[in-house]
Amino acid sequence: MAAIKALNPKAEVARAAQALAINTSAARGLQDVLRTNLGPKGTIKMLVSGSGDIKLTKDGNVLLHEMQIQHPTASLIAKVSTAQDDITGDGTTSNVLIIGELLKQADLYISEGLHPRLVTEGFELSKNKALEVLDNIKVSKDIDRDILINVAQTSLRTKVHSDLADLLTEVVVDAVLAIRKPEEKIDLHMVEIMQMQHKSDMDTSLVRGLVMDHGARHPDMKKRVEDAYILTCNVSFEYEKSEVNAGFFYKSAAEREKLVMAERAFTDEKVKKVIELKRKVCEGNDKGFVVINQKGIDPLSLDMLAKEGIVALRRAKRRNMERLALACGGMAMNSVDDLTEDCLGYAGLVYEHVLGEDKYTFVEDCKNPQSVTILIKGPNKHTLSQIKDAVHDGLRAVKNAIEDGAVVPGAGALEVAIYDTLMKFKATVKGRARLGVQAYADALLVIPKVLAQNAGLDPQETIVKLQEEYAESQQPVGVDISTGEALVASDAGIWDNYCVKKQILNSCTVIASNLLLVDEIMRAGLSSLKG
Repeated sequence: MAAIKALNPKAEVARAAQALAINTSAARGLQDVLRTNLGPKGTIKMLVSGSGDIKLTKDGNVLLHEMQIQHPTASLIAKVSTAQDDITGDGTTSNVLIIGELLKQADLYISEGLHPRLVTEGFELSKNKALEVLDNIKVSKDIDRDILINVAQTSLRTKVHSDLADLLTEVVVDAVLAIRKPEEKIDLHMVEIMQMQHKSDMDTSLVRGLVMDHGARHPDMKKRVEDAYILTCNVSFEYEKSEVNAGFFYKSAAEREKLVMAERAFTDEKVKKVIELKRKVCEGNDKGFVVINQKGIDPLSLDMLAKEGIVALRRAKRRNMERLALACGGMAMNSVDDLTEDCLGYAGLVYEHVLGEDKYTFVEDCKNPQSVTILIKGPNKHTLSQIKDAVHDGLRAVKNAIEDGAVVPGAGALEVAIYDTLMKFKATVKGRARLGVQAYADALLVIPKVLAQNAGLDPQETIVKLQEEYAESQQPVGVDISTGEALVASDAGIWDNYCVKKQILNSCTVIASNLLLVDEIMRAGLSSLKG
């Protein structure tokens, strides 16, 4: 009898073999859900929320976030996989599959009486060997646009259908290359992602400038300005109440008028300074002038600006102020006292697009934009959210490739190479730990197997072909999902991120080892009601 029972008769306990069976079944259950999602030929899951909202997705990360998982072990695996996505942006489905498969393979040996500790020792040895193979197989080369397009394509084709993936690939790679600065880390926040429920998903595009989700607030302001100066500022152009509650006594109505005039004059002065600058830079030419302000602009100020032919937008997002300065040049000003021509940015075209009740302002044709916008279009909400999730992952994949300076052949090529190396390595391992090495090698083959299975091919036949081909040529070969033959992943342009694979090998091994070493599961926590 479990010792905890003596202390707490209400405790629920699962002992040795039973505890392992619970963990393994949870991992396999989660694996079965995500199994069909892997790869470009994976199927789509439809999630329906309590309120009846629909979400269609192939992205493992979205699935694990949105699914309600009640089993404690399964939710632990889900958390590890979503952490994988937070760190590297990809590899969630592979993560779940490999953890499930490691436990399944280990279970074969443990059920025959092998101690879990020996299996985990074999896992640890295998992991170190696998990381060596990863370092040998990675291709360190000058990461140019073609390689980045291949990396983004490999990632995106597993998230959305292939026509859309090919369109998004170009968009994502060009976006990252536009914001990339030499010798600095890439800040993906400088890519604005804007959604418009409009037209079809194939109209998604890259705007080399900025798109904002609000328009000018005055009916007389122009809807389209070409060849425009852009002033970005964070100044309040509205009448503000005093912070202290003050009372005023007047002798006559004239005095009250004076006070109102004085209060108004304070705001008008600021507006006049902007107007002066506009006159100075636009005199004698037909250039436009656009003010984009983070704080408010009241109707009277808007009217003054409109009479001067200035387009003014108020209450822009703070993030957009940073992006505007990068996209158009110029500086974001915090006061109107020292306005000069140097603090102005430039855009070739600023126009307003009205969609239903929403207004969008496009700032385009910038000279050298270091901040760009990906404009996602789609006919309905779930299409938009599916593309948005895919774009996020695509951006991360491109960023990872640039920062790693290396890529890894995809299509299951890495796993086949690791299997082959581990089979040779197994002969050098002493004692029963070699069974752990065998289990680890077999488990990694789940990736090429499932890729083949999802494409409607025979998994065993495909694996045998890959192993024969690899043994002969000794170069990384993956699954050709259209024919089931072996293909050289690097020639086909199928590349994965190095950091994603490294993270998968590390985290899967640790979690699977921890779950194998659990020999007792207790639900014996304190009850929430103290009584």
